[in-house]
Amino acid sequence: MDILSHGLYGGVTFGRKSRWDYWTAFLFGIGPDLLAFGPLFFVSFFISGSWPGHVEPPSAGMIPAYVSSVYSVTHSLIIYAVFFALLWWLGKRHFAHLTLAWPLHILVDIPTHSNVFFPTPFLWPLSHFSVNGMQWGQPVIFIPNVILLLCLYFYWFIHRKRRSSHSRE
Repeated sequence: MDILSHGLYGGVTFGRKSRWDYWTAFLFGIGPDLLAFGPLFFVSFFISGSWPGHVEPPSAGMIPAYVSSVYSVTHSLIIYAVFFALLWWLGKRHFAHLTLAWPLHILVDIPTHSNVFFPTPFLWPLSHFSVNGMQWGQPVIFIPNVILLLCLYFYWFIHRKRRSSHSRE
């Protein structure tokens, strides 16, 4: 799935109570990809002056090895479970709730990444098993994704309007 969609799903699913909650959940939604690919995009843009913003995957030789290592960590439900348990143990339950956008990101990636380019290692470090899903850029995935996001945000907007009008009465 594309990084913006991950953030939008995270925000609308877990961050509806306040702006701070929304943006925190949004950031946890994009976090796995931002941490893995962000440095590469930053260097590409500021060093070479180009932005690798195409949908087609680049050749594997163009991507530094550290990206795959970070990707494995950030796309692991095992790693997230440890992180979540630590937050819960520390009593940060509300914050832990907002971080659920992170495993949502992973769960959405599992069927929308093929084994050809960055399959989702959701069981890492216990296993390198991945699902050979469909690429998220294909119209059969991308178009319903956009429609679903529009419907979720429209529903949220209408629901907030109704709630605010009822609270004024």
